[in-house]
Amino acid sequence: MRSKLFVPGSRPELFAKAMASGADAISFDLEDAVPQPRKAEARANLADFLGRPGLPADKVIIVRTNAPTSPEFAADLVALAGRRVDMLNLPKIDNARDVTTAVVAMASLLATEQAPELLVNIETPSGLRHAAEIGRAHPRVAGLQLGLGDLFESLGIERRDPANLHAVLYALRMAAAEAGVFAYDSAYPDVEDEAGFRLEAGIARRLGYLGKSCIHPRQVALANAAFQPSEEEIARARRIVMAAAEAAQRGLGAFLLEGRMIDPPYLHRAQAIVAAADA
Repeated sequence: MRSKLFVPGSRPELFAKAMASGADAISFDLEDAVPQPRKAEARANLADFLGRPGLPADKVIIVRTNAPTSPEFAADLVALAGRRVDMLNLPKIDNARDVTTAVVAMASLLATEQAPELLVNIETPSGLRHAAEIGRAHPRVAGLQLGLGDLFESLGIERRDPANLHAVLYALRMAAAEAGVFAYDSAYPDVEDEAGFRLEAGIARRLGYLGKSCIHPRQVALANAAFQPSEEEIARARRIVMAAAEAAQRGLGAFLLEGRMIDPPYLHRAQAIVAAADA
C-alpha cells in the first residue's frame, strides 16, 4: 500500500475512476469528506458500488467510517454488511477502549463471514500517547495511520517544519513497532505543493512507514515513487538474501557481504524489500 487514495462517499461519479487509478488502495470516506445531511446518501452510494461483482482484486478496498463513538458508526456498518471491505479505517481513536467498542459493534452488525482488518487513525494527543496500546488492542488492528491535519492544526503546530514532522512520525513509528503493526503516513492537503508532499513522504519512508494517503489522483504517482524501493536497494537486498542462504548452508548466522556485517535484522529488512519489489 504505497498509496491510498481518498474518495468521498458522496461522490459516486468518482468511484470507478479511483478504482482505475494507479493507487494501491482506495479509501472510501464516510467521515469528514461527507457533510452531515448527506451521510445516509453516501452510505447508500457506497453500499451499491461495493456490492457489485468484478471489483479489482489487486486494489485494497478501505472504508473510513465515522468515529466508533458516534451515532453514525452503527449505520455505517449496517450499510457495509455483505459488501467487500478489506479494511476499516477508524477515525478519532483516543484509547484501546475505542477499538474494543468498534470490534464489538462489528461483530454484531457485519455479516458473519466479514472480518476486515483495522487501520486506526492517530490524530489526537491522547491517541498518540496511547498509540502502542491502541495498536495491540485487538488482533484485527493491522496498522496505525497518522492524522497530521487534526493533530497539528488544532494545536497550532507548524507542519512545514521538518523537526515537527520527524518528532511525530518517529513517535508513531515506534508505537506501531511496539504493537507489531505497520505505520501509515498522513494525507497532504496542498495538491499544488509537490515538494511538500515529497518532503513528508521522504521522512516517512526513511522511518519505515508503509505508504502515504492521497487526496487527489495527482498525488498517487508521488506516493508510489516515494515508497517504491530503488533499483539499487532491490539489487543489494537480493544479494543479501542470496548470500544469507549460502551462509546458512555453512552454519553461519552472521557474515560479511561487501565489507558489511549481515545478521538477522539486516536480512529481515532485505527480505522485506525483495518481497515488496516482487509484489
